[in-house]
Amino acid sequence: MEDRLNEVIIDEIPKEMDELYDKAKDLIASSEDVKIYSHNDCDGISAGAILSTLLDRLNKKHEIEIVPLDKLNDLKIANDLTIFADLGSGQDVDKFAKSDSNIIILDHHPPIRDFNYNGTVKHNFIEINPNYHDIDGSHFVSGGGLSYFLAKKLGFKDLSWIGVLSAVGDMQNSRTGKLEGLNSIILNDAVDEGYVDVIPDLSLYGRKTRPLFVALSFFSDVNLPITNNRTEAIALLESIDINPKIGDESRTLSDLTNEEKGKLFSALVSMLSKAVPSKYVYYIPKLVSADSYEFLMEEDMTFLRDASEFSTAMNACTRNNREDIALKILKGDRIESLDELIDISKEHRRYLAQNIHKIEEEDSIIEKENLQYFNGNGIRSSVVGTIAGMVLSSANWRKPILGFTQVSEESLDWKVSLRCSRLLSYHGIHFGNIIREISRSVGGNGGGHSVACGAYIPYDKKEEFLDKFNKRLNGVLEL
Repeated sequence: MEDRLNEVIIDEIPKEMDELYDKAKDLIASSEDVKIYSHNDCDGISAGAILSTLLDRLNKKHEIEIVPLDKLNDLKIANDLTIFADLGSGQDVDKFAKSDSNIIILDHHPPIRDFNYNGTVKHNFIEINPNYHDIDGSHFVSGGGLSYFLAKKLGFKDLSWIGVLSAVGDMQNSRTGKLEGLNSIILNDAVDEGYVDVIPDLSLYGRKTRPLFVALSFFSDVNLPITNNRTEAIALLESIDINPKIGDESRTLSDLTNEEKGKLFSALVSMLSKAVPSKYVYYIPKLVSADSYEFLMEEDMTFLRDASEFSTAMNACTRNNREDIALKILKGDRIESLDELIDISKEHRRYLAQNIHKIEEEDSIIEKENLQYFNGNGIRSSVVGTIAGMVLSSANWRKPILGFTQVSEESLDWKVSLRCSRLLSYHGIHFGNIIREISRSVGGNGGGHSVACGAYIPYDKKEEFLDKFNKRLNGVLEL
């Protein structure tokens, strides 16, 4: 299996891509009425916030709509300028365009059009996609990052922190634990502007807000004795002379000294090395350590300070149809919308916990030779992927897990979401490409990243989809 870590990393904007940004800048300048369509996840909402902010500053009349991919089939192109952000490359979004339509696509997903497509249509069409320039959009730039480069062209480098947020929310740092490629340009801008600090740390979620033993119990990718077991997590800390508390207060990861972090790193690497096949041991350090990104303008010890937690809050909004709150937060509101954001996040966590408990209680995970899946009856399609990722910690980490649920009350078709251990992607498997291939073969559509992806398939094609997917993975997983 080819090691994806040997890919060439491009950390400057290619000339042809930069020229397209100049054209996009001119097109915005000449447009009076703009419509933005952006994807309903952290990356998409970040991209939309960047574009909306730059249009505000240019005094351009505009509206923004946050949409899932299945809503792109019948969009009308009616505005002076239509911008698609974090979507559009994989969809036939311009089929309703008129000869006087103006379209900009800022997307990092694999495109369905050839690079010279804009020379074969009558309308004004600009598609900026890193894949046209031999840059992997899964790891080296996000949809929000592409939107930021447009903002930078207009002189708005202060929006770079949102580009960092979008990359983290899109798991662009999952490859090595760092932001690389074009993302490194955005990160450097954010650091230079004084908005972001980079902190080498352990890969534990909730660095400043979760008790350390709780964060350890949620450490996933591979099932360990500490997984979902706080007692074992405390025992691990005590075994390496790390006190879980200071007085009556539980310590967080940020409370540890560098020496203590070193001991915990060694303990986790040792534990993981015993739990995985030898071919994966090489990748273990990248599971355990990673750069963390702090937003210096946010209050310390809050969930908006850390990029990972901030991105979770944005996803909570998009998964609960409260994109309005996410946009207000990203555009600077820390007074009226913050309390609502906290309430949305709490309700989101409650809903996730309730459904995860149901799946585990009913022993709903079904294993096939090369994959495992569950029927998420009643689970909202917007969160089935999040739930799939969370139940993976109690399932078989060696296989991808797929969650199925009804697309909506109006449609019986299936929304499919896949999650897997990062170890599988490190070893060269790209499930986003595989799920696109299989879903299209049954009359659906899909795609995404190596460790997190999804598809929409017809209601009566579920078994065919599962059978084809299972066979497609023969010899791929090398279990």
